[in-house]
Amino acid sequence: MTLVDELKELLQKDPRLNSNGSILKNKVTELALKLDRELLKLLLSNSRVRQHFFKEIEGVLIFDKDKFVKFINNKEFLPGSYTAFKNKIGLANENGQYLAQSKEVILVWPYKDCILEGGQEKPDEKRKEIFHNVILAPDEIDRLLEPKVFTNFKRIDSSGEHPLEGFRRDPEINRKRGLPEDTITDNLIIKGNNLLVLYSLLKEFKGKVKLIYIDPPYNTGNDEFQYNDNFRHSTWLTFMKNRLEVAKEFLSEDGSIWINIDDNELAYLQILLDEIMGRDNYICLVTVKRSASTGHKSINPGPVNTVDYILGYAKNKKKWKYNCQYVVREYDKAYSLFIENYEEGPDKWSFISIHKALENYRCSIDELIEKYSERIIRFAEPDYTGVGKETRKLIDISKKYPNKVFIQKRNGFPDIYLKNGKRILFYKDKIKKINNKIVTIEALTNIWSDIPFQGIAKEGGVVLKKGKKPEKLLKRIIEMSTNVNDIVMDFFMGTGTTCAVAHKMGRQYIGVEQLDYEENSAIVRLKNVINGDQTGISKEIGWVGGGDFVYMELMKLNETVVEKIEKAETTKELLGIWEEISYNGFLSYRVDSKLFSENIKEFKILSLHEQKKILLELLDYNNLYVSYSEIDDSIYNIDEKIKVLNKELYMKRS
Repeated sequence: MTLVDELKELLQKDPRLNSNGSILKNKVTELALKLDRELLKLLLSNSRVRQHFFKEIEGVLIFDKDKFVKFINNKEFLPGSYTAFKNKIGLANENGQYLAQSKEVILVWPYKDCILEGGQEKPDEKRKEIFHNVILAPDEIDRLLEPKVFTNFKRIDSSGEHPLEGFRRDPEINRKRGLPEDTITDNLIIKGNNLLVLYSLLKEFKGKVKLIYIDPPYNTGNDEFQYNDNFRHSTWLTFMKNRLEVAKEFLSEDGSIWINIDDNELAYLQILLDEIMGRDNYICLVTVKRSASTGHKSINPGPVNTVDYILGYAKNKKKWKYNCQYVVREYDKAYSLFIENYEEGPDKWSFISIHKALENYRCSIDELIEKYSERIIRFAEPDYTGVGKETRKLIDISKKYPNKVFIQKRNGFPDIYLKNGKRILFYKDKIKKINNKIVTIEALTNIWSDIPFQGIAKEGGVVLKKGKKPEKLLKRIIEMSTNVNDIVMDFFMGTGTTCAVAHKMGRQYIGVEQLDYEENSAIVRLKNVINGDQTGISKEIGWVGGGDFVYMELMKLNETVVEKIEKAETTKELLGIWEEISYNGFLSYRVDSKLFSENIKEFKILSLHEQKKILLELLDYNNLYVSYSEIDDSIYNIDEKIKVLNKELYMKRS
């Protein structure tokens, strides 16, 4: 019997601590902190418990209440003395407060050998994705989030991959967009943990990004991305909070952030964004129809879920500017009248039905719209809440002279035409030329049902059966929030839809992704874009190819050990890794390697998963990647060219 089981059995003997067979942990903690006499007598009655939680000092037994409380409140018990060992390496801060109950940073490390496999027919055939969450105390965070060294620099264009000679900083582009002339103007694609990459780029791009769009893990357990998409609720929120707090610093004063999410975490995410971005900076919640109510979805209890949501927040809503967007719609039948003698002027206008006009001109409605949209009209009741005194007065006058058309001239706005107290609306204000074709449009609402999600699997030449977003969706978001040469960021880049669309639309972009997708990577997609990819929005905007981007990676340190542990297949391999890391400074300062060695037998009987979990927890997570401050340290043997490029990246903002 393990110590955990033995202690549970002992505590169940006290009716104050037992409810229907379950231990009341809060009550146990309360009594332990009060040094309750009956609880202490109970604990002393068991020799193993007494040995573990009491110390003998000059013949007197002293209760170690801190150790006992930590043990009781640890939800992730390990067999035998490994519970104490785990506590020793630091799930609590120096004051005994559990980190899960305080401010924290959580880093998520996926098994990188779990590559998204192509050609599967069912999502459940993919390998199970496993993540490791590490909670770090606030006093460790400053070093953790220091700028890191980047490596493996490349410039990629239509002729291939080339060694990077330096970053572009185009002063003319920067002047046009109101940024410092020495701001980097290269497109950047970066591989590495997105939290650490963001903090590394912050000095260069702080306050300069016009748009951030992210499509983070939904916390459903169903995404085909290799993200940890099944976090505990609180862990997911912390994971998002850490990244959103630093993301906000990248936004320009007129910038905005748009986050794709489903209804699983929508309500909580909005509250989190209210806190981080400010409730006054809320722009809107967009509902996006992503599928039809067919197939297996239609047999689920309750209404069929066919939508996603996009939450929009501005850095400063008073400065954020919306580029008006429109959607194509069918002919609006409310416009049922036609001005027969338009050329004679408003004083002589006479009106006939649209059907009569079609007969007279012997044409289709589309042809009539294309040739005579200024003559097609409807009458509408004025919105009195939105008009000024002058307009109200003119409305009243027009009622007294019902056969006359009155006109209110306006600077910067369409003139108002009135007849018999009603406003005349013209069809010419409802049309637009798109792809050389006149179409009927209406102002974009917060319900987007016009963007097809079907048939997009091969957009950009990369395949992702679930989670991929249509290029048209990103085109809309980018169009309404940015202008040419503005900076767009996506730090959950996936297969690179955001960056691909930004590239085609002439925006600078920064994409961050930790995972490898092999032939379905964002790198492959962007190479296709440069070479003239004709999928997605390409034909609509006349894309023919061109441009380039810079690729770089975080330089690994302890991260290489993380990867070795995750890929290990036997206990023997893990013990070999332990021998390696126990002598080379990769371990956390809190770890007692002697204690580990003394309990090696218990380690060996654990499952391979538990063994990996323990070894991962022993590492110093502040040293996953090489810090820029240590770039000249000889122990890292960093190539001189890599040093030059890193110093060029950082020197302007250091």
